[in-house]
Amino acid sequence: MKILLSNDDGYRAEGLEALDVAIRPLGSVTVVAPDRNRSGASNSLTLDVPVRATAYAPDAYYCNGTPTDCVHLAISGLFDFQHDIVVSGINDGANLGDDTLYSGTVAAAIEGRFLGLPAIAVSLCVYPGSPRNFASAARIAAGLVHRMAHSPFGGSVILNVNVPDLPEGELRGVKVTRLGNRHRAEPVVRAKDPRGRNVYWVGSAGAGQDAGPGTDFHAIAEGYASITPLQIDLTRHSAMPELEQWLNEAVVKP
Repeated sequence: MKILLSNDDGYRAEGLEALDVAIRPLGSVTVVAPDRNRSGASNSLTLDVPVRATAYAPDAYYCNGTPTDCVHLAISGLFDFQHDIVVSGINDGANLGDDTLYSGTVAAAIEGRFLGLPAIAVSLCVYPGSPRNFASAARIAAGLVHRMAHSPFGGSVILNVNVPDLPEGELRGVKVTRLGNRHRAEPVVRAKDPRGRNVYWVGSAGAGQDAGPGTDFHAIAEGYASITPLQIDLTRHSAMPELEQWLNEAVVKP
């Protein structure tokens, strides 16, 4: 099994290293990751400058682009072989609910799915002062890859995996969940640069709003790893008949 690893925290990230250690016994592993932290890059592609890949270890490369660039390059021409699965992470922080829209970790997995491969995004739900048990999340990821190798999961689905920051023996298990959503983000933080000009930092993410039973937020709060199947189709199919009716009523007849 040929496994492609990527992330959005950069090729030196602790989570990527832990994932590599856990996944490597399962097959032939290749790493293509950004050359620096690209958190929040979402699904952006670099189109205005060349993208370069540089080897930093055997079967491991850093790229001057986004997480999506890394996976696109790896699957679409960097190598003379095809991968079987894409695993992205382990992200240094949660990717719950609305986070998935901004996440470079999830975007790397989505790009793998766009290009025809099964894909898993893995995140560790750290918080200030938490112990950073990346090995626990890596073990969950390895178990999923092993299961996919022996029993592929059908359909064009991305698995978004979040793991509470607990030692492996304290995890209560795994739950299949839906995405919750967050309250509105905190206001931007105003500051001054050394020349006295205004600068702004994006505020902290909001707390969980739709975070009840069945959501990814709730599973993490209860000590379970959360696995949410994601789809790429953003169409709100249920709204289509209503939209048709609204448009027909809104048109002024001659």
